[in-house]
Amino acid sequence: MEGNRSPNPDDRLEIYEELVKSIPEVERKGKTVPYTSINGNMFTYFDKNGSIAIRLNENDIEDIIKKYNASMMIAYGIVQKEYVKIPDILLNKKKILEDYFAKSYEYAKSLKPKPTKKKTDK
Repeated sequence: MEGNRSPNPDDRLEIYEELVKSIPEVERKGKTVPYTSINGNMFTYFDKNGSIAIRLNENDIEDIIKKYNASMMIAYGIVQKEYVKIPDILLNKKKILEDYFAKSYEYAKSLKPKPTKKKTDK
């Protein structure tokens, strides 16, 4: 990637895929919208516009917004509670991204498990 140019959606998906691989026990899920979850709680996703959303606790949200001018994730016109849109400035900062990904994973593990909904073939 050259200079300060923003990565294209394919590059962003590759960045997301590498992020998911940074924690071996995390599995990338989703056919059309890649995401990660644990105990039925989603904690990251890659939206159709090429944005990476990461679920964080309140303190980490304040931290990433203050340090990197991140913003809350908006999907279908609704602010996604607890989800921050990773700003372009962080897309090439692998270590920082991995740190926030790990924080997101730990936060999701602390949440009350949700029953998963498996589709059945009928």
